[in-house]
Amino acid sequence: MLSRHKFTLAGCTAILLWSCIVAFIRNVSEQLGPIGGAALIYTVSSVLLAIFVGLPNPKRFSLRYLLIGGGLFVAYEMFLSLALGMVNSRHQAVEMGVINYLWPCLTVLLAVVVSKKPVSPLLYPAMALSFFGVAWTVSGDEGLSIAQLAANVASNPVSYTLAFVGAFLWAVYCNLTKRLAKGENGITWFFIGTAIALWIKYLLSNEPPMVWTWQAGIDLMLAATVMGAGYALWNIAIIGGNMVMLATFSYFTPIFSTFLSAILLDIELTATFWQGVVMVTIASLSCWWLTRKQ
Repeated sequence: MLSRHKFTLAGCTAILLWSCIVAFIRNVSEQLGPIGGAALIYTVSSVLLAIFVGLPNPKRFSLRYLLIGGGLFVAYEMFLSLALGMVNSRHQAVEMGVINYLWPCLTVLLAVVVSKKPVSPLLYPAMALSFFGVAWTVSGDEGLSIAQLAANVASNPVSYTLAFVGAFLWAVYCNLTKRLAKGENGITWFFIGTAIALWIKYLLSNEPPMVWTWQAGIDLMLAATVMGAGYALWNIAIIGGNMVMLATFSYFTPIFSTFLSAILLDIELTATFWQGVVMVTIASLSCWWLTRKQ
């Protein structure tokens, strides 16, 4: 029993570490650039994963898993990190984090469409609540306003598009990976692939050279450690942790992430913003609850 608690604690710690990622990626991008900063984060994270998780022989994996699963993972991580790096403000970075957490409901939606199994009629209102919550958050302090929502998106269409498409990519990844992986875990190679893709983009971009400071180095190590440790601890958790408890806990990540981001980025969030975050959280938890047997 004690051993199981240790595995579960590792999973809970992983979720809390992942909740810090939005703030840390934004901190690094402000100092080292959105592309170069992200490339460095994934490079250092890859090294840490290779040390603590391992670098398995690629021959263990199916080619479809490496190409399709790896491609989706790399695309998602690039989209999310660049969306956070290219925002106009720290407040907007937290909005990207909320948009990213559309993925649990989208994952359920895709699973339902593919399986064609009967589901509770309450599932669709729950999914709609997730999108409504994001719209409520992005609209600003006045509540849902189509005009204000459009204006906010128009202020930075690239970041909003990257975050939104990224949520879909992760939902597809979650649905396909279990079938393609066949019990194997190529996370270290996927991180390496993400780092390589980001470095290629950096070399092809017009981003200015990075200016190093002690603070930038510290923030880089924090971001890379949090990201790498999150995946490493989750690998431990799935061995023998209480997955029902961890699944429930994980669906509160939007709240954890928003709270920790506000503290780490030193910003104030309005009651309206928090209302949207709670809507997304309730919607995600409801979608999981309504389909947990399937």
